[in-house]
Amino acid sequence: MTTLTTSRLIISPMSLGDSQLQFELDQDPMVMKYINGGRALSLEEIETVFMPRFAAYRNLEKGWGLWKVFLEQSQLSANNFVQVEPYFVGWILIRPMYFFTDKPRYNDLEIGWRFKQSSWGKGIATESAQKVIEHLLKTQPDIEYFSAIADKQNHASINIMKKLGMRYQGKLEHPDVVDDVEVVLYAKSVD
Repeated sequence: MTTLTTSRLIISPMSLGDSQLQFELDQDPMVMKYINGGRALSLEEIETVFMPRFAAYRNLEKGWGLWKVFLEQSQLSANNFVQVEPYFVGWILIRPMYFFTDKPRYNDLEIGWRFKQSSWGKGIATESAQKVIEHLLKTQPDIEYFSAIADKQNHASINIMKKLGMRYQGKLEHPDVVDDVEVVLYAKSVD
C-alpha cells in the first residue's frame, strides 16, 4: 500500500474497514455544513451508503479513492521531543470527474477534501492535496486535468482550489445528488 509523507503529514489510501474514521469525521455539523446542511451521519449511513459508494470508485492501482490524512504530532517533554500517535484529520478524494454519471471523464480527476475543524486554516488540506496530485502525476500519465466542485458559499474550499492552481470554470448542477444543487467548478490542466 502506498504511503505518502510530508514533514508533518502521513497520507495513505483509506480502506473499506475505515468506517469509524469516517464516522468520527462526519459528526461535526460545521464539517458537514456544505455537504448536507450540517447533519451528522450515523454509523449505519456510513456503512450502508457512504462506504458502498466509496467502494464503487476505489481503485488502488490508479490512486482513486479516499486518501486518509494523519497529522504527525510531537510534544516537548523534559527538553526532549516525544513522538505522539499520528492524529486522523481528514481525507482527500480522488475519482474520475462525473464518476456516478453515464459519462465519467477518466482523464479528468475530481479532487475533494473533508477535514476536521482542528486542522482548518493550517494549510493541511492544500498540502495533502498537492502531495496526492504529485504522486498521481508520477504514476498515472494519462491524467489531463484535475477538477473540483464546491458550494459557491464554501469560500474555504474555493481558496484551496485556487491555491492548487485551479481556475473558475463556471457553475453546474451537482453531478452526485438528486436535488438541484448548484456548485462551482474549478479545474486545471496538468500540462
